[in-house]
Amino acid sequence: MSALLQVNDLKKHFLLRGGLGARAGLVHAVDGVSFHIDTGETLALVGESGCGKSTVGRAILRLFDITAGQVILDGQRIDDLSAANLRPLRRRIQVVFQDPFSSLNPRMRVRDILAEPIRNFGLAKSPADMRARIDGLLDKVGLPRDSVSRWPHEFSGGQRQRIGIARALAADPDLIVCDEAVSALDVSVKAQIINLLHDLQRELGLALLFISHDLAVVEYMTHRVAVMYLGKIVELAPKRQIFAVPRHPYTKALLSAVPRPEPDAPRNRIVLKGDVPSPVNPPRGCRFHTRCPYVFDRCRVEEPELRLTENNHFAACHLNDLPAAAQ
Repeated sequence: MSALLQVNDLKKHFLLRGGLGARAGLVHAVDGVSFHIDTGETLALVGESGCGKSTVGRAILRLFDITAGQVILDGQRIDDLSAANLRPLRRRIQVVFQDPFSSLNPRMRVRDILAEPIRNFGLAKSPADMRARIDGLLDKVGLPRDSVSRWPHEFSGGQRQRIGIARALAADPDLIVCDEAVSALDVSVKAQIINLLHDLQRELGLALLFISHDLAVVEYMTHRVAVMYLGKIVELAPKRQIFAVPRHPYTKALLSAVPRPEPDAPRNRIVLKGDVPSPVNPPRGCRFHTRCPYVFDRCRVEEPELRLTENNHFAACHLNDLPAAAQ
């Protein structure tokens, strides 16, 4: 079965304009990312702030043009389509943004917010059908039907995020990009939204690209995990394998920082030294070698490829080429 979404060697570079007398440069925000998402699957994209994961989501949504690579939706390439040809396909990929307040138009009532995508894509056959669709969306996200006459500022943060989810569902999409969709919420509200997304996925057969830096949430939500560092995917595997047997030092460091239910339990915390290098001038060889506790000479000169290390487990690390005793 072919993937619903296929991303091949995606690159997005931003022009960095220099000041007076300074040379312009390129920010290598995303620098060769490949993955796929199947129907009904959740792929989590994780990593530190600035690693490029949100840029990947926005590139898939065609919020800007990409520098190189391909984005293929259900067998059709969409990254090179004109705005007119892309328009009918936009319905199939929707987004839930991080901030539920700034992503909603404060001058529109909930009725109009939810009606807009339905109207734009011609999904309602009559005014009665429009009302029924809006009522159904509110039911799906757990909001009362009388919410339609209220304004976004009259809701709590969690309720506003439910409106954002309902707006994404209004277009009847196949894939939803959740860009840090729960990171701005309180813990209890976050759990409610996570459970809502989980239930909606099972009910509607949605595919999700779940962009997050919260590995505890990712462990609950996702089927597969892609770990990004400085514009590249360094590890990609099913959730259980990532959390049980990570094959990249950066992934191990991220997992070691996840809070545990037993605060007194022994843990091997890996503290990375130094800062993340600039994406304007990424390091030669492995991009992680400047902070890696296991670095050796090959890492400094040769960039590792993301390749299969075991069943459905991909990693970009030269350590996987060493004998087990040397790792």
